[in-house]
Amino acid sequence: MANTSPARIWMMRAAFPALALLIIFFHLLPLETEPRFWAPPDLLLAFAMAWSLRRPDYVPSLSIGLVMLLADLLFHRPPGLLALLTVLGCSFLKARAAPHRDSTFASEWLAVALALAGIATLNRLILALFGVEQAQLSLTVIQVVMTIAVYPLAVWVSQSILNVRKLSPAEAETLVSRR
Repeated sequence: MANTSPARIWMMRAAFPALALLIIFFHLLPLETEPRFWAPPDLLLAFAMAWSLRRPDYVPSLSIGLVMLLADLLFHRPPGLLALLTVLGCSFLKARAAPHRDSTFASEWLAVALALAGIATLNRLILALFGVEQAQLSLTVIQVVMTIAVYPLAVWVSQSILNVRKLSPAEAETLVSRR
């Protein structure tokens, strides 16, 4: 029952923005001066989706939205677009968290892959609709594929290091009865 205590939930709600700030900090470090021919995975998105599926109570939509809005501003992306799409994608996954509680990791990974592909597609379509200059399609595809490939690592780090595990049916019932 320690995983469903209000103190633990609020501590983990604070841990997600802290983890996001750490990821943003290392992303902004000027380690390379040459342009890349590949795009790194979006770790922030991978962790947001892993936490949304495993423990939806740890990452409220407002927290995800604010973290992604900060990332949009710091990474010089159109402000709010990826934040909105991420909130929608994570909300979609949160709604499917209960059915995935008893399913295999492969089905969870497939749901995340579909959500990531949907986010990337909608992002490119909306940017094209408004005539915003975009990166090459190949870079976007590489980033989505790399993010999908790194998702198991995000789950492993979340589960083993940060102790973000799936809710058991008893813990889920405790949380529902507490509301």
